[in-house]
Amino acid sequence: MEIRGRVSQLNSGIAIPLIGFGTAAKADNIDQMKQAVDTALQVGYRHFDTASIYGTEPALGEALNHAFLTGIINRDEIFVTSKLFAGDHDDPVSALKTTLKNLQLEYLDLYLIHWPINLRKGASHPNPKEEDFLPLDIESIWRGMEQCVELGLTKSIGVSNFSCKKLGDLLSYANISPAVNQVEMHPLWQQKKLRDYCSNVNIHVSAWSPLGGFGTYYGSNSVMENPVIEEIAKKHGKTVAQVLLRWGLEQG
Repeated sequence: MEIRGRVSQLNSGIAIPLIGFGTAAKADNIDQMKQAVDTALQVGYRHFDTASIYGTEPALGEALNHAFLTGIINRDEIFVTSKLFAGDHDDPVSALKTTLKNLQLEYLDLYLIHWPINLRKGASHPNPKEEDFLPLDIESIWRGMEQCVELGLTKSIGVSNFSCKKLGDLLSYANISPAVNQVEMHPLWQQKKLRDYCSNVNIHVSAWSPLGGFGTYYGSNSVMENPVIEEIAKKHGKTVAQVLLRWGLEQG
């Protein structure tokens, strides 16, 4: 599967590489992250996805900075996505500045609201308690996201895990439309209604956990171990992961 060169044009005017390198799973150390990023760059990855809650921004920043300094890649040749934690909704600008410091970057290509929930500062994760939840005001959060664009801290803004209803509400008051909605998507959860809606309003749908969260605390092995997908992979001489990534790629 060719990785490099496959892109989609966002409503913000920039192109997003269709295949990204996720960093939700922490590397054991920075050297391991450097090696992973170096290998990803060599095989053609140009999109790197992280989030403040993953705890991987500093290690990814070290790895990318190493790649810049050694001439492996230039900043304008890669696309970097990160996400605003639900406990930082009161000040997206400050949160993004911290993210940029962690990543050793001057700007992001894409900054997303990670979840449409609001948590108090210091809330437990990944299983917040009932008292950790606060009222959600997406409009005020979005104004902060728009300010991030106006300040040149990110080229594009978007959301993650938003339904059609929440997107519709957001579009009714947004001065800058969300460029991306990142959601879980794979053959067992195809998100057809959401993809149709987003296509009609020019929002790119990006898939997280295209392998179904295989081996993670939040996912399951049901996608990677699905007998139908295993049979398709066997028939075409591919791995199950290759079949799943191809399916996602063909959805755009």
